[in-house]
Amino acid sequence: MLPQTEDRRQIGGQTPPLNEVGGEQRPHKPWLGLATALVVVATLLVSGIWSRVRSRTALKAETAQVALTAVSVVSPKQTAPTEEIILPGNVQSFITAPIYSRTNGYLKKWYFDIGARVKQGQLLAVVETPEVDQQLQQARSNLLTAQANLELAVITKARYQGLLKTNAVSQQDVDNAVGTYNANKAIVEADQAAVEQFTALVSFEKIYAPFDGVITARNTDIGDLINSGSAGGVKTDLFHISQPGTLRVYVNVPEEYSRGVKVGMTADLSLAEFPGRKFQGKLARTADAINMTTRTLLIEIDVDNPAGTLLTGSYAEVHLQVPTQASTFLLPVNTLLFRSEGLRVGIVRDGKVVLSAVTPGHDFGNQIEIVSGLKADDQVIINPPDSIVSGQGVQIVQATLPGDIK
Repeated sequence: MLPQTEDRRQIGGQTPPLNEVGGEQRPHKPWLGLATALVVVATLLVSGIWSRVRSRTALKAETAQVALTAVSVVSPKQTAPTEEIILPGNVQSFITAPIYSRTNGYLKKWYFDIGARVKQGQLLAVVETPEVDQQLQQARSNLLTAQANLELAVITKARYQGLLKTNAVSQQDVDNAVGTYNANKAIVEADQAAVEQFTALVSFEKIYAPFDGVITARNTDIGDLINSGSAGGVKTDLFHISQPGTLRVYVNVPEEYSRGVKVGMTADLSLAEFPGRKFQGKLARTADAINMTTRTLLIEIDVDNPAGTLLTGSYAEVHLQVPTQASTFLLPVNTLLFRSEGLRVGIVRDGKVVLSAVTPGHDFGNQIEIVSGLKADDQVIINPPDSIVSGQGVQIVQATLPGDIK
């Protein structure tokens, strides 16, 4: 049977496959399909798990990002080397004086009214003083009497001294004559002083201008009773005279600016009656002391006024350029945090809040000067919440440049 079978296969001209030579075809192993299925399932599981892990990580990151407090920040603005301050000033004449009478009487005549320009030595008014005139006349008569007594004493003294040489009189008589002479001489000197006194009082009947200036007030008229005040009564000032060629402007500078004002610095004055115009002056002197009541430094600014453009007693706004500290910054007032431990600002560093203590300077309303506690590159939080604490994570949503601070 075997040879016939082999012959029959060879007769067909084809060589049968090897797996058919040995007998029937063997079936596939069952674990191969199962392994393939397991690999597919594992791949799907791993892919799903990784997708969930990645989504969860992204969700956590997004949640953490959303949980950060959103803040706006601003950078500190460096202050200018000088700062202009505007202060009220009182304009006064360089020289001003009330004119009084030095003798009692009645005003006989006045020669100048308000607004008149007078020269030094010009006659302003005449006062009638009949009592002083009579006292002067009496003093002169007393002087004449004393001079007559002195002349007699001189003759008597000389006569007695001559008689003493011949022993015609005693030494006592000579001494009496000399004493009488000395007494009469002293009386003459006293009466002469009285005459000079009343002569001076009579000269005060005429009132003269003490310096070149303008009459700014006339407080008397013809017939008014003039009281010199020597008797303890109320003094009557006849005129007020001022010299407007140079004006003094007095300004009270707050204590915080007192270190910046120096003698010799310039100042500009603006007045309401001269809109758009400024008058320049120079700081002439300071009080060199802080007023304990107002906590201000009194300074004087001299302004040339040759044409009399500015009027005495005017109100002026004085513009002063005061040097500032180089390390100061400007911040909006809405960046400040008022805490029990002191004034603080919130600064963002590496995504976290740092509460920094600051020292305030001048308050400009919507801005405040910070003297210490800041750096130029700090990012300061605007409108920080009261609950903010150091170390808290924040997210910057808007940053304002220093030049945008207004």
